[in-house]
Amino acid sequence: MTKTKEIIETGWNLDNSYARLPELFFTRLEINPVQSPKLIIVNYPLATSLGLNADALESEDGVAVLAGNKVPEGSLPLAQAYAGHQFGHFAMLGDGRALLIGEQITPLGKRFDIQLKGSGRTPYSRGGDGRAALGPMLREYIISEAMHALGIPTTRSLAVVTTGEAVIRETDLPGAIMTRVADSHIRVGTFQFVSKWGNDQELKALADYTLQRHFPGAGLGVNRYLFLLQEVIKRQAVLIAKWQLVGFIHGVMNTDNMAISGETIDYGPCAFMDVYDLKTVFSSIDVNGRYAYGNQPSIAAWNLARFAETLLPLLHDNQAEALKLAQGEILNFTKIYHCNWISGMRAKLGLFNEEFRDESIIEDLLTMMQKYQADYTNTFRDLTFDKSSDSSLFSSDEFSLWKKLWKARLSRQQESKASSHKLMQSSNPAIIPRNHRVEEAIEAVVKQGDYSVMERLLDALSSPYDHSTKKDDYSTLPEKLDRPYRTFCGT
Repeated sequence: MTKTKEIIETGWNLDNSYARLPELFFTRLEINPVQSPKLIIVNYPLATSLGLNADALESEDGVAVLAGNKVPEGSLPLAQAYAGHQFGHFAMLGDGRALLIGEQITPLGKRFDIQLKGSGRTPYSRGGDGRAALGPMLREYIISEAMHALGIPTTRSLAVVTTGEAVIRETDLPGAIMTRVADSHIRVGTFQFVSKWGNDQELKALADYTLQRHFPGAGLGVNRYLFLLQEVIKRQAVLIAKWQLVGFIHGVMNTDNMAISGETIDYGPCAFMDVYDLKTVFSSIDVNGRYAYGNQPSIAAWNLARFAETLLPLLHDNQAEALKLAQGEILNFTKIYHCNWISGMRAKLGLFNEEFRDESIIEDLLTMMQKYQADYTNTFRDLTFDKSSDSSLFSSDEFSLWKKLWKARLSRQQESKASSHKLMQSSNPAIIPRNHRVEEAIEAVVKQGDYSVMERLLDALSSPYDHSTKKDDYSTLPEKLDRPYRTFCGT
């Protein structure tokens, strides 16, 4: 197949603007072919929005590109360099098992990174094999697409292919490569890397590129780099609030896992909370609970402070003044986050306007949910439909009193009961990717070669605010385990 014919059939329209940045930022690489790639799943709606022909992606040549066996027309493959604080400790990092094949320009003129995850060793692999196992790649596919359907900014998954090769972890596992789509892969850790090992001109080049790509609103007479800091803070405040509102726990909020674009990135030991508990941790490596559900907002602020530190040379010629500007903006994060969070919580309770005691109504409910070990998602779903489940929360005297106060609060707003109900329906998902359902789907593929369980789950998760009874099975809680549910980084 000729390259010209491939463009027509597949639709690759790649640019490489990141490759035009200083060479410090990346390493250009040759592809690292695999033995016998096989397509597991392709995301048809995403492919179409990118201007790609999904049928062509399923062809032999299409799969070869998704497996890293063939370079599409216009691609300049590279691995990005970055650093980061991992559990508070600074380290040199980089794309240790990923390859950026280029930036797809869509029919609407939008630009998206196309990255192969699990594509083999790079100079940043730090002793690893650069490969990925099928289970973790399917996990990222499922959860990232669920997050997109929930309306949460996220990287997305275009496809997963198996490699025909085993990856050795605790045991031999089937290898796989996932094609990840992102607004970009610029991270807080990217700025940390350039701040540590680059010069001010290289730092300025990265900041200017980031502004042009993600925040083109900075005009003349504006401190462009202060504007960059402000906008990144705003996007992260919105993102973390959305996480908290659906009970999502990222699991490894290192600075290299915070995207400047404001997308959720790097789905390793992530999971969704069942029983409401601020201390919920799923990650097997987070032994001290640094990244627990209740800590996510404060960790985001900490990460943003590290980002602000990298921008100091650009914020002002006077170091003291630069520090003052940065500190002022970081202090704004909590305010912006809280505004987004409480607005979202009001919507979950059907409240259109604001009253002084709203926060106590919200906090009282959450306190009771934690006390009675109530399921986070199902509690709000039951409130949406004014159902009293058989949980100990709903049968308690505390809840009865709270419900009277909530109903009285609803009656004081101009909007009708029907309007409140509609608002709650659109704010409280009927289903989330329950951990046991995700594991069930992955196990069916990996151990039995059965794709039907995953396909049904993905179909259900594609419309999480559809409250029809046909999805009730996906709302059931897992059986109680002898030990807490644990997730792993999937390396």
